[in-house]
Amino acid sequence: MCKYDLATFAGGCFWCMVKPFHEYKGVLEVSSGYTGGHQQNPTYTQVCSDITGHYEAVQIKFNPNIISYDSLLSIFWSQIDPTDSTGQFGDRGNSYKTAIFYHNQKQKEEAIKSKDSLQKNGVFDNPIVTEILPSKTFYLAEEYHQNYYKKNPTQYEIYKTRSGRENFIKTHWNERKDNELLKSKLTPLQYEVTQNKGTEPAFNNEYWDTKKQGLYVDIVSGKPLFSSNDKFDSGCGWPSFTKPIDRKFIKEKADFSYNMHRIEVISTKSDAHLGHVFNDGPVDKGGLRYCINSASLRFIPKDKLEEEGYQDYKYIFD
Repeated sequence: MCKYDLATFAGGCFWCMVKPFHEYKGVLEVSSGYTGGHQQNPTYTQVCSDITGHYEAVQIKFNPNIISYDSLLSIFWSQIDPTDSTGQFGDRGNSYKTAIFYHNQKQKEEAIKSKDSLQKNGVFDNPIVTEILPSKTFYLAEEYHQNYYKKNPTQYEIYKTRSGRENFIKTHWNERKDNELLKSKLTPLQYEVTQNKGTEPAFNNEYWDTKKQGLYVDIVSGKPLFSSNDKFDSGCGWPSFTKPIDRKFIKEKADFSYNMHRIEVISTKSDAHLGHVFNDGPVDKGGLRYCINSASLRFIPKDKLEEEGYQDYKYIFD
């Protein structure tokens, strides 16, 4: 049975807070509902009238082995205006205020750290007012509110645009600010390699001589990139592969840095720099050598594939 944890966030209208989490691997379920108040089994009308003390919120069931709570916090921040104490975008009132409802002490500590980091890194000039509160009973919202973006895609897009949320996200959560959040999730070396096209030391990196069976996935997006079946010892001091698992997960482009002509390898999903591909690989296997930085990868052992959500790739090792 798949292990899961819960995360609960209030980010204004819950219609707009489901899809952003659904898009990530490791998120098992996202439910819309009401929490934080005093009335049992409240209705949508009651919550919106601000007589229940409840917030509109989403509760996320997730596999912590695939996506971390810290990653969910980053997704949450990037969907809201955390400086607004009276609601969110076109929606006013206490039920539309933002909050993080922690389920244990570790989540509380991570939420506080994440909030402090957001305030200090200069993404916003005004104070971050999003509350950090202990979790309370979560009441599911009416069925027509669940997965609203799937049931009513046109109305969802119109609402998100007219409310001002979409424009705010584009204006305030730009690439620079996303990078600040990414920097907080990766080690300095991982960030330097994936975001600044850095190179780690040869023969002094995590996977250069790993011989176990398993998948090598993008450290940023989690997309599977390479298999141990295609790994070989090239003598260069970095992980080397004869081919990717699926070419749609990588892209290649010319790299003329350092007065050289090389072909850079990039993760399609995250745009993370991975390494370079050369034509001095094993001839009997196509002649290519994908020379990849360990810092751009995470290794999933063969016996952990199902546990970490990569069961669809078990066939590679059969």
